[in-house]
Amino acid sequence: MNAPAPPQLCHRIDDLPLSNSFGALPPAFHTRLMPTPLPAPYLVCASVSAAQLINLDPAEFATAHFVETFSGNRLLPDSQPLAAVYSGHQFGVWAGQLGDGRAILLGEVPSREGAAPGTLELQLKGSGQTPYSRMGDGRAVLRSSIREFLCSEAMAALGIPTSRALCVTGSDQRVMRETPETTAVATRMAPTFVRFGSFEHWFYNDKKSELKVLADYVIDRCYPQLRDADNPYLALLSEVTRRTAHLIAQWQAVGFMHGVMNTDNMSILGQTLDYGPFGFMEAFDAQHICNHTDQQGRYAYSMQPQIAHWNCYALGQAILPLIGEVEEAQAALQIYQPEYAAKLDELLHAKLGLNSKQPDDAQLFDAMFAIMQNSHADFTSFFRRLGDLTIDGSVETDQPLRDLFIDRAAFDAWAVQYRARLRQENSQDSRRRLAMHQVNPKYVLRNYLAQTAIEKAQNKDFSEIGKLLGILEKPFDEQPEHASYADLPPDWASHLEVSCSS
Repeated sequence: MNAPAPPQLCHRIDDLPLSNSFGALPPAFHTRLMPTPLPAPYLVCASVSAAQLINLDPAEFATAHFVETFSGNRLLPDSQPLAAVYSGHQFGVWAGQLGDGRAILLGEVPSREGAAPGTLELQLKGSGQTPYSRMGDGRAVLRSSIREFLCSEAMAALGIPTSRALCVTGSDQRVMRETPETTAVATRMAPTFVRFGSFEHWFYNDKKSELKVLADYVIDRCYPQLRDADNPYLALLSEVTRRTAHLIAQWQAVGFMHGVMNTDNMSILGQTLDYGPFGFMEAFDAQHICNHTDQQGRYAYSMQPQIAHWNCYALGQAILPLIGEVEEAQAALQIYQPEYAAKLDELLHAKLGLNSKQPDDAQLFDAMFAIMQNSHADFTSFFRRLGDLTIDGSVETDQPLRDLFIDRAAFDAWAVQYRARLRQENSQDSRRRLAMHQVNPKYVLRNYLAQTAIEKAQNKDFSEIGKLLGILEKPFDEQPEHASYADLPPDWASHLEVSCSS
């Protein structure tokens, strides 16, 4: 294992070396404008690990400059803020022009890790109206900003590709949602915020020249290895499709539901983007819909793989004028299913502690999900406790796991099959337990945990956000002092709902 690179000197806020490659694109791609200041802002929360990605000294969190900068009240040196235009399909229907209706890009800064493209964009979400606000007020509320902050950092700790969240600032300014709520600004970071809908915008406006400019920009900035391909645009579609397939397999394996998989919410990098009405699966139901707005269940848990594939087709359609041949584009899109299936199979083997692959493994997995479905077993708790099952165990030793099932006989029958499979590869309990606990988290961002932190924050007590962040940054550790944060949701949590306004 290579030793980690020595840390670079940490920047103060005004020393961040800011540039803006997206701002160098022609004016049709964006609108330059200033963020709308947030009245009397204050710091709600900030992520040390996110700050380290851009070499920002966490001591800056305590400064007025930090709060003012990431509330949109002052600009960083060299900042050229802008809002980007894009379009998209929303709930399967072409919605036309959308764009950054409440987000403003400040620019990009070098990333500490030096990974391609080597920079991270800084974007303020909730920073006021833009030309793309479409009757909206351009603001985000404290509730949704805290949820995005916590989930962005939680997903990163789970090893799932995601945008990051540097901080949330708040204000006593109120806006109307279902009820009056206080406003907030979340600072997000990603190598790029270009999305599938960015390409759709130019395709549906019959602007091939602009479409090519955007594709070349994405390839040169994010996928330079594709530039020498015989058809770089075909290679781009293939790589984005592959990354998207892998991302969705990771979502399914951890029980994450995005809630609004519109094409304008799909990252061209295959990262989780635009956290809104998301949720982590609790009582397992493959048809579960985490978004209260999604009345038809388009984005239910079981639908996510299919919808992501559909979205890749939408991207393929958008860049077809650059690819040229329909057959070539279709061939690139056909890699989705085998890539998704292979990645999910790999993840499920790891989650069950299986080191080899056998012909009957798919039947074992299907039977497992069937008994989970019938008893609505808690997703996260099941896989975590499964790691404690021993080959020579009994009904008594299995009790913590059996307690998750209404139909205990069905679980017992499946456990016999599972133990036989473990014996087939001479699995060792202690080694398997260690491996399974490294891939099956004990802690995820359950809705009730987020709600508890939000309610305290609404009373100006931000301590629970910090505590929860610290727990979620180590999701695979036992953390016995925080064991209650792995508890099943209380009865009152069954009434929680999240929607597109979240």
